[in-house]
Amino acid sequence: MGWVHRRRDHGGVIFVDLRDRVGLAQVVFNPEVNPEIHGEAHRIRSEYVLALKGTVRARPPDMENPSMKTGDVEVMVDELEILNESRTPPFVLDTDAEISENLRLKYRYLDLRRQAIQQNLILRSRAAAETRNYLQKNGFVEIETPFLTKSTPEGARDYLVPSRVNPGMFFALPQSPQIFKQLLMVSGFDKYYQIVKCFRDEDLRADRQPEFTQIDIEMSFVSEDDIISINEGLMAHIFQTVLGKELRLPFPRITYNEAIERYGKDNPDTRFTLELRDLTDILENSDFMVFSEIVGRGGVIKAIKVEDGKRLSRKDLDDLNNYVMTYGAKGISWARVKEKDWTSPIFKFLSPTEITEINKKMEAEEGDVIFIVADTPSIVHDTLGNLRIHLAEKLNLIDPSVFAFTWITEFPMFDYSDREKRYIATHHPFTSPMEEDLALLETDPANVRARAYDLVLNGSEIGGGSIRIHKQDVQSLIFKALGLTDEEARTKFGFLLDALEYGTPPHGGIAFGFDRIIMLMTGVESIRDVIAFPKTQRATCLLTDAPSAVSIEQLMELSLKIV
Repeated sequence: MGWVHRRRDHGGVIFVDLRDRVGLAQVVFNPEVNPEIHGEAHRIRSEYVLALKGTVRARPPDMENPSMKTGDVEVMVDELEILNESRTPPFVLDTDAEISENLRLKYRYLDLRRQAIQQNLILRSRAAAETRNYLQKNGFVEIETPFLTKSTPEGARDYLVPSRVNPGMFFALPQSPQIFKQLLMVSGFDKYYQIVKCFRDEDLRADRQPEFTQIDIEMSFVSEDDIISINEGLMAHIFQTVLGKELRLPFPRITYNEAIERYGKDNPDTRFTLELRDLTDILENSDFMVFSEIVGRGGVIKAIKVEDGKRLSRKDLDDLNNYVMTYGAKGISWARVKEKDWTSPIFKFLSPTEITEINKKMEAEEGDVIFIVADTPSIVHDTLGNLRIHLAEKLNLIDPSVFAFTWITEFPMFDYSDREKRYIATHHPFTSPMEEDLALLETDPANVRARAYDLVLNGSEIGGGSIRIHKQDVQSLIFKALGLTDEEARTKFGFLLDALEYGTPPHGGIAFGFDRIIMLMTGVESIRDVIAFPKTQRATCLLTDAPSAVSIEQLMELSLKIV
């Protein structure tokens, strides 16, 4: 039984590729074998649902199809029943032709019949099963946490759910099970996990969805090394069992500051080099005022080097000015390295000593191209961090078969919000600061480091976590640093603060973006291709037309009024 993938009429004999979830089989309707069934087969069209009986036989010599797993055999049909007919689909399902994503999402039940999408979801299912297998074998307990919970708007925007039985009151859908998994550690479940839906009302892009799936993990009586080790083992297990890929353990670790200094990003793609080099000390007193004035204002000058730069034309180099402006830079300087000098628009403004020192710092050789950006540290890092990826893609420097994992550690505890005029938690307010930085909480919060860590794969953050705060006095200090009064902290997190007074063990954990991991494992460009029924970038469902208006009666039941 299955669907008609394609039908071919070869001068009387009709061939049909019949499809189900596990693959294709060629079935044959021969007028000389069964004229009545052959006559019925003339009705068959694409995506009809068939049931048939027949004889499996070897295909005639020279008629095998090596591209099909069943390509050595076919089924000579004796009996046929058309279980259901189909309208002509709005797009062709049996080719890899590009199809409008909006059309695919509107008819998602048809799109999901396509082999590529089905294989993505089957791989996802296997990865989820292997995640459970690994964690169960390592002593973890799977525990479900609530979807209807309290709004604690300290991260992304919550999805709110009005309560009918408590008029004017609201639940929130969880952005993560963070508080509940910490409470489970208080409760004595020292190894918890869950593959769980989470919800964030945020602007979307290719790797974001309003509802997404996490592998959520928490452990008691552990250090960062313990958590990193168990989760490296999890990644190695998933990639080995699902993809047959052996991962080399342990994964590299670099600090947040090192990642920014070397790659311009805290989620670096380490499959290629093009690392940033600091030229500030060489050019801070340069006669070229463009550079020296920027350094005088507290700016920095950094560069990346492309080897064998002849692959970049003069037009390519000039076009990069427009590219870097999208990241706030006012422009970019470039130089082709020759044996004794440069070909560069800024060559005449720099001294021979400066050029020699730059070549030495960049380890540049003849034929290389150096790209220099001078601006504030954030603009320089953002610009060169994105430029190195742009150039690597343009010059095919990335091996798509490589999976490069990197741990990023020692994140800053706080970011300063210019909009709110206060410090906000870089990760979340339950992250423990480094013990040696506790004294800085009241005097210099910008330099407090968190016991936090992210796992980055091929330039995408796939997981993040931290050692948590397990003492009430430290948690109160963090809330104070975040500008929360005792009353505000008690209102938002009172139940957690109470729990911290009842013998909370040291604990920590991590949450992985499961959808994003599957996206990278399958090599697709959009996270929507690994989710069965995803939302668009406007957070709508084209299949069901959600979100939608509701009746006045429903609003009245919820004590709501649309303004």
